[in-house]
Amino acid sequence: MSAVAGSKIAIFGAGSVGCYLGGRLAATGADVTFIGRPRLAELFAKTGLTLTSLHNTEHKVAPEHVQFSTDAAVLADMDLVLVTVKSADSDLAGLTLARHLKPSAIVLSFQNGLHNTGILKNALPRHRVLAGMIPYNVVNRGDGCFHQGSDGVLEVADDKALAPFLTAFEHAGLALQTHHDMQQVLWSKLLLNLNNAINALSGQPLKQELSQRGFRRCLALAQAEALDLYRRAGIKPARLTPIPPKLMPKLLSVPDYLFKRLAARMLAMDPLARSSMWEDLEAGRQTEVEWINGEVLRLAESLGQPAPVNARLVALVRSAESGGRRDWEAAELLADLQRQVKC
Repeated sequence: MSAVAGSKIAIFGAGSVGCYLGGRLAATGADVTFIGRPRLAELFAKTGLTLTSLHNTEHKVAPEHVQFSTDAAVLADMDLVLVTVKSADSDLAGLTLARHLKPSAIVLSFQNGLHNTGILKNALPRHRVLAGMIPYNVVNRGDGCFHQGSDGVLEVADDKALAPFLTAFEHAGLALQTHHDMQQVLWSKLLLNLNNAINALSGQPLKQELSQRGFRRCLALAQAEALDLYRRAGIKPARLTPIPPKLMPKLLSVPDYLFKRLAARMLAMDPLARSSMWEDLEAGRQTEVEWINGEVLRLAESLGQPAPVNARLVALVRSAESGGRRDWEAAELLADLQRQVKC
């Protein structure tokens, strides 16, 4: 069952998130084309795609049914394009899409960061470009297997242009939650993503890291710093979790036994789930720390305020990108961040 008879969906940026979303859609009958690197085209031609989740679901796309292209020219036939490239590649993605998309094509950004949709809009002034947000972690387990390691619902801009495609997402088990103000959603997601740096520096699976009060207190420091800047700037993040954003730092700081009782949903994730930032470091790629903790620094600069905790996390991740330390213990990292606040 496709979105509309004859409609075509493209995944522009066949990384973990793109392969998972596109794979789920393709596995349930949508006409999906992946656009990415030759090595993935060769891999999927042998393995196909396997999509699993923490809920023990499994979907498969046989090798002969994986439509994969290394040539962006195929975009000319697409009706909906899901952009899942890293934030650093948004400018190039916009230029590529502008060269190939037909006027009626819709673009939906599922990327980390606050400004990717704006970058794409600038490159595509005549197209419908919408913001989306993927709340869960996706792990590349190798051999064409992509695993959803945590829970959540896809969030997208409330726009009638997406109406023809809603059935395809629902059929794939990827129902879309619509929002009138996606920027509030993205500010809220940024708060949650501040943990990506901490997880990458810990070298531990997400569940193991978040089960330790010391690491949670590191996240609480980063979030409290960001929330103070939000308040000063008049930014009101959307409520995406049972706990209001302003109370998150307090919740994160409670003892382990109490946190497990009060925040069971936060720990409802696969024991092997990792952050995308950890995955980038493992693969030797540039991380998105500039578009996560770096956003807090830019907000602080615009307000003439300091942001020492997030500045330190940016510095530590950049060091890790160059071979620096990635095995911090909770007490060590917490003490290091607390020193930044006292300086």
